[in-house]
Amino acid sequence: MPEESNTTSEETGDLLSFRREKLDRLRELGVDPFGGKFDTTDSPAELRANFEEEKTVRLAGRITRINSMGKSNFLDISDIHGKIQLFINQKAIGDQQWEIYQCLDIGDWIGIEGETFTTKVGEPSVKVLQLTVLSKSLRPLPDKFHGVVDPQIKYRQRYLDLIANERSREVFLKRCQMMAAIRTYLQERGFLEVETPMLQDVPGGAAAQPFQTRHNALSMDMYMRIAPELYLKRLLVGGFDKVFELNRNFRNEGISRKHNPEFTMLEAYWAYSDFEQMADLVEGMVCHLAETYCGGLEIDHYNSEGEVTKTINLSRPWRRASFHDLVSEVAGDDWFDITPEQRRERCDELEVQISPDMEDYEVSQQVFEKLVEEKCVDPIFVTHVPKELVPLAKQNTDDDSVVDVYELIINGAEISPGYSELNDPDVQRARLEDQAGEETQKVDEDFLLALEYGMPPAGGIGIGIDRLIMMLTGAETIRDVVLFPQLKRVDSKN
Repeated sequence: MPEESNTTSEETGDLLSFRREKLDRLRELGVDPFGGKFDTTDSPAELRANFEEEKTVRLAGRITRINSMGKSNFLDISDIHGKIQLFINQKAIGDQQWEIYQCLDIGDWIGIEGETFTTKVGEPSVKVLQLTVLSKSLRPLPDKFHGVVDPQIKYRQRYLDLIANERSREVFLKRCQMMAAIRTYLQERGFLEVETPMLQDVPGGAAAQPFQTRHNALSMDMYMRIAPELYLKRLLVGGFDKVFELNRNFRNEGISRKHNPEFTMLEAYWAYSDFEQMADLVEGMVCHLAETYCGGLEIDHYNSEGEVTKTINLSRPWRRASFHDLVSEVAGDDWFDITPEQRRERCDELEVQISPDMEDYEVSQQVFEKLVEEKCVDPIFVTHVPKELVPLAKQNTDDDSVVDVYELIINGAEISPGYSELNDPDVQRARLEDQAGEETQKVDEDFLLALEYGMPPAGGIGIGIDRLIMMLTGAETIRDVVLFPQLKRVDSKN
């Protein structure tokens, strides 16, 4: 008989052997245990959502439940979108197919043809008339009541997590839907999606440690991109007035709750706009995603016991405040009037740790990160930050110590920066050379050459998609929204 429950702990040798015996028996019966093409009329979720009785259907899915009652069984087949109940009876399918059915277990993939009906308790179901084996599972699935709780298995064997944990399926389905919606949102507003190089000879667009590789045919060192910004701006020079890229970036830096070395970023550039228009664009897009896929503008985050720990309110308009004002609110109205030495002394009073080698602007940034950014729950656009922090943004015309940018902070993390883009090639060269220091080979001369041909004034944005999905789904670690997060290699024990 088919297994009636999932295994609850280790996969014993006896159980694996038992499944292989069924595999051999299928072959003895002339059945290919790993099937082939199977045409379907519906998916399990589609059929359930649009259920009609007395309809002939063809479905395929994985067996996720079996309730054996002798010669009549109820079972569920599922895919990533949902499940449907099947009723299988020896008399209806015949002795030969019933013998094939006896070789099936939870975890196997099957295709069926049958007729829809509703059970006495009102459950939409399908009476199986024809059965096709599509793939025999040689290992038992995780326990259906507890799912995958070991984080190592959860992240290293994501397929088991998706099979066993409804919450994970919901998060990744929402991620897929939101990615598609972001594209549509921008395209409806005239933005063109483009692709720029992932292998670059000068890694630019951000201050980050790149991954280095070697191109043998060209006999040159190359780098995985840390940002697409400088290539997208070349397209502005070329006449593209609205462009975006949903891209993969790579930074050879730490791994944490908010950082993965490979991550997804949206960058978009809009000629003739500025950072304030880009803030409006981002605010509208994030609210659209929340209302469409999260049930509204209040996003609850939960602990492991299912209790609400915080609620993020995305109601518009979002607050906008300058870096200067926000730091002054937490560090004192005179913070920017006192001497650098006095600012360092005050950090001790504020219990903000700084290092002796920090520049003065970095001291203020540390105060901002610890006392403002980490404590923000609801969205806030932090505007007009010190120019040293953003070398690719346009200086403010009223105060040349700051640049016209925003940093969008939600739930203690930067979700999106946005700039009025710097398009003066001489100022841009000076900024990049200052950033590179003695390592002048890190200055992208080709980008500076492009600027000399004239780049229109523009607004630009970046959005960390992984962090955005974390915020919108209530995930507390980036590993819960990245299908295959980077992990340290371990020796296989199987």
